[in-house]
Amino acid sequence: MRKKLVVGNWKMHGSRAANAQLLAGLKEAGPWNADVAVCVPFPYIAETALALTGTAIAYGSQDCSAHEQGAYTGEVSSAMLHDIGCRYAIVGHSERRAYHAESDQLVADKAKAALAHGVTPIVCVGETRAEREAGQTEAVVKRQLAAVIHTLGHCCGEMVVAYEPVWAIGTGLTATPAEAQAVHAVLRAQLHAATDRSAVMRLLYGGSVKADNAAELFGQPDIDGGLIGGASLKAADFAAICRAAAH
Repeated sequence: MRKKLVVGNWKMHGSRAANAQLLAGLKEAGPWNADVAVCVPFPYIAETALALTGTAIAYGSQDCSAHEQGAYTGEVSSAMLHDIGCRYAIVGHSERRAYHAESDQLVADKAKAALAHGVTPIVCVGETRAEREAGQTEAVVKRQLAAVIHTLGHCCGEMVVAYEPVWAIGTGLTATPAEAQAVHAVLRAQLHAATDRSAVMRLLYGGSVKADNAAELFGQPDIDGGLIGGASLKAADFAAICRAAAH
C-alpha cells in the first residue's frame, strides 16, 4: 500500500499573520494517517519551518533553480532549500510552464537538481482544454514525463508526479474520478517501463480538489493523494482533504 500524500500549494498567497493562523489550524486538526506537506512562498519557508517544529507536517518550495549556484539573480537553489529543511519542491507547475515559458527539459533539469540535494521534486504534468478536446491528453502528459525520466535516469523512481489538468486548476472544474484515474494509469505504465519503483511511487491529482470530491478521487487505484491549491489556504478545508486521504 502506498501511503497517501497531500501537498498544499499556497501559490502567491499569504502573510505572516495569515500563515501563522493557517498553520496553527492545521496543527490543531492533525495528525492524519497520511503524509502532509505545505509548499509556501520563499520568504515564508523559514517561519513555516519554525511553526511546524515537532509536527509531522513537512514543508517545501513552489520552485527551484536548475543551477547549483552562481550569478543567477532571483533564483533559489536546491542546496539552499535542503539547507533550511525543505522536503519537497514543486517543479513544472502549469503556471510556471505557461507564464515563464518553462520547457519540458528545464523542468527535468530542475527535478534533477532537487534530487541531487535530497529534495523530492513534485513534477507536474497536465494538458490544456484545447489539448484535451483534440484528444492529445495522453501524448502531452507522456511527453512531459518522458523528458524527466530521460534526464533522471535510474533516479526517476525517487520523484513524486502530480497530474494537473490545466483546464481544472482554479476553475472549479474537476476531472471525474474515472478521467483522472485513466491518466494516472497511463503515467504509472510509463513509469513502470522506466523504473522498478513504479509500484511504490506516489502519483498525485491536482485540479480543484475539495473536501467533497477528495475521497472519491483518492479512492482510485493509481491516485495516491493530491496537490491542493485554493483549498489549502483554509485550515478546515485542507484538513478535511487530509482526512479523506487518511481513509
